[in-house]
Amino acid sequence: MVSLPPDWDPSIDAMLRTLGLHRYVEVDGEAGRVVVEFEARPDQCHSGNVVQGGFVTGWIDNAMAMAAMAKSGFDRVAMSLDIKVAFYRSANPGLVVAEGWVERMGGRTVFAEGLLRTPEGEPIAKAMSTIALVSRDR
Repeated sequence: MVSLPPDWDPSIDAMLRTLGLHRYVEVDGEAGRVVVEFEARPDQCHSGNVVQGGFVTGWIDNAMAMAAMAKSGFDRVAMSLDIKVAFYRSANPGLVVAEGWVERMGGRTVFAEGLLRTPEGEPIAKAMSTIALVSRDR
């Protein structure tokens, strides 16, 4: 189930193009869960075709933030207050899957978790984040 806001077109978002957005697989606002595919590219790598950790963090951050916004009905914007990432193995060029879900949600603060994995399901990295939801016109 993919249900993005009607006025939002991820294909024109320059940041998502930089991250290598492939597609949103699942956006479930009721569950507060998002699954996103990204294409890891050679230009995102350093020595030995290893994707730089900032991209790995960015992919998981995107999934967690989208999960928080989906859970709030996309009426507010997510701002990450902190992110902790554990890297289990290197990410290499090719398709990767980022999952994000809401663990707990208050009025303005969301605690989210996320996972980056290969398409076959092998974990690459796991993250937790504290997210502030703020008004879109802020």
